[in-house]
Amino acid sequence: MNLVICLLSTRQFLSAEQIRKIVGGYETSKSDEAFNRMFERDKNELRDLGIPLETGRSSGLSPVDGYRIDRDAYELSDVDLTEEEAAAVALAAALWDSPGLAANTHSALMKLRAAGVQVDADAVFEESAPSIHSSAPRGIGSQEVLTTLLAAVDARRQVRFEYRSAKNQPYQTRTMKPWGVVTHQRRWYLVGHDVDRGQPRTFRLSRIASVEPFGKSGVVVQPDDVDLRAIVADAVTVSGPPRIAKIWVADNRAAGLRRIATSSSPGVFAGRHGTVLDVAMNSIDGLSRQVLGAGADAVVVEPAELRDHVVNELRALVGGGL
Repeated sequence: MNLVICLLSTRQFLSAEQIRKIVGGYETSKSDEAFNRMFERDKNELRDLGIPLETGRSSGLSPVDGYRIDRDAYELSDVDLTEEEAAAVALAAALWDSPGLAANTHSALMKLRAAGVQVDADAVFEESAPSIHSSAPRGIGSQEVLTTLLAAVDARRQVRFEYRSAKNQPYQTRTMKPWGVVTHQRRWYLVGHDVDRGQPRTFRLSRIASVEPFGKSGVVVQPDDVDLRAIVADAVTVSGPPRIAKIWVADNRAAGLRRIATSSSPGVFAGRHGTVLDVAMNSIDGLSRQVLGAGADAVVVEPAELRDHVVNELRALVGGGL
């Protein structure tokens, strides 16, 4: 590091003898031979690191060659990512946030932020692509499942996997011609042609236990007019006009639910005073997460399908020991 600082600080070529006198650490060498070994080792290490170490003479009068680092070649150019590219970096970092890769990804993000690049997927895709978020690992399930599915999609091979419709349901074997893996509302989904049902279907990745590709490559063909995100949105979003869910919330609690309510009225639940909110139910999955987030301060009154969804999620949490 001392050698790099020294050679970056001058535009002139410095001889080995000058470097020996200037750079801290070389004064410990007890002989010219020892210094030469240390200096050759350090020069080779710098070159191995890709640092542009130049050799030359500052003037025709200089009797020996000297060394310097080409600052223009050494310094990185300005990092100029579009908002979408920066969001993609954040998304990739979330995917790579495993114990083996976390240190490298966090270091990369710190360097980008230090360079003035905003790497926040939520800030970009909230408007342009609401289905993509930097908190990608939520609902991603097994990384091995994701890796296998992406490889199968790339090879256009069929897959067979174990899937359960809810956390408290048994696994069933499904066969599919996969078209792609997409995100929607912070969850990950496999989209493709369900061989068993004979129609396009969507499966949440977190509910897939294992995947086995089979058959020849290139047999899966995605129709040209298929919009994968639209398929997922249709599958997880309540069809038709928004239905109204009635949700009881405790007094001065569940501010998020209160903000999206269209109307409210006083209500009592289990002896606790609160408010019954009317909330537009655009997505059962999304609304149930908000109810779950409020804990014991929110209870679904109706419809039954929303209440059952919340109950199933709570049972799964209890069964998982969380």
